[in-house]
Amino acid sequence: MQKIWHRRGRPARIGLPGPIDRRRQTVGLMGGSFNPAHEGHRHLALLALHRLGLDEVWWLVAPQNPLKPNNGMAPFAERLARASEVARHPRLKPTDIEVRLGTRYTVDTLRALQRRFPTRRFVWIMGADCLAEFERWKDWQQIFRIMPVAVFDRPSYSLRALWSLAARRFARVRLKSGSARGLARRQPPAWVFLHTRLHPASATQIRTGTQPESHWGKSSAGN
Repeated sequence: MQKIWHRRGRPARIGLPGPIDRRRQTVGLMGGSFNPAHEGHRHLALLALHRLGLDEVWWLVAPQNPLKPNNGMAPFAERLARASEVARHPRLKPTDIEVRLGTRYTVDTLRALQRRFPTRRFVWIMGADCLAEFERWKDWQQIFRIMPVAVFDRPSYSLRALWSLAARRFARVRLKSGSARGLARRQPPAWVFLHTRLHPASATQIRTGTQPESHWGKSSAGN
């Protein structure tokens, strides 16, 4: 991973791959274990760039997801390197920033990022499977109040997600899908549920060897 460098040539304390681009102000955040990163992550990130009108999407590769077991978890450096290989796009940014920040839970990471990057407009991106169990996350209601949220559909999860406690609690601030491109500049709480073309595979199938790598799909993580 490269460091971000300030104009005077000094390394930034918290960095992402490549140089700072002052023009890119709207950023989608995808968090998870990325165990492993795969084409489905890339598919979702590119959809987010287009559907949400974002300048960048940062992949927050987590040291360990509190809602997932350690068994079968690849070393962090390996998962980060793999994410960098899979991203293959100048506006997709896999990063170890969560490790550098020293945060474990999503709500703490989002607060820290807003403090570190006060000029950025962030959107939290997650799959419908995560929304279906969002009440298990630490301070989940605060996540909705910290920044806008974009939820992308996943096979068989739409109904559960849209009838979840989180969806019902914040039903009044749910936007129509046609307003998704302006989500990053909305005052939270605000969220959108997007029905999109789905990628067929899963990270679990990749790890167990039951599906070829060319069909890698999305695997969300939450904490």
